Amino acid sequence: MTRISINGSMRTLTVIAATLPSFGPAFGQSEGRQPKAQLISQQTETASDQTIAMLSKDIRSVKKQIIAANMDLTDSEAEKFWPVYDQYAAELASINDMKFALIKEYAQNYSNMTDEQAVAYIKGQAEVDESVNRLRMKYLPLFRRVLSGKATAIFFQIESRVSLMIDLQLVSHIPLIQP
Repeated sequence: MTRISINGSMRTLTVIAATLPSFGPAFGQSEGRQPKAQLISQQTETASDQTIAMLSKDIRSVKKQIIAANMDLTDSEAEKFWPVYDQYAAELASINDMKFALIKEYAQNYSNMTDEQAVAYIKGQAEVDESVNRLRMKYLPLFRRVLSGKATAIFFQIESRVSLMIDLQLVSHIPLIQP
């Protein structure tokens, strides 16, 4: 298998991640460069659940390709690894669904956000992050059963880096809460 540079593969992933629902139309910039909410219907058109599902599927596919290209798995290891990975990816997709729901709620409340909603958003982000970390710890021994310690570490490094790139693209389109 030809090893693909993670950095090189990031271009493809970045293009896909850049097309994630950015809620850009929902957060127009005024002349004073302060974000302001526009009609929520524009946001809904931009970030429909169907669009999110399609883009998430594309990202999962590219992510899997990056992992496959950067892991030196034997046929025997691959036969054991991919079913565990697919379970992990399915559980991670559920967590990411929670993340997208949180972002959609943020977009809907952006122009009239209360202090309570702002705090709830931050708590929700922390819960998503904690869920991802719990999932990684849950799957560490499962991956370790089918891979060496180093191969397991490489997998989690690649998975983490790809996830960070996606998150960076996503949050770069979400404006800060305005006082």
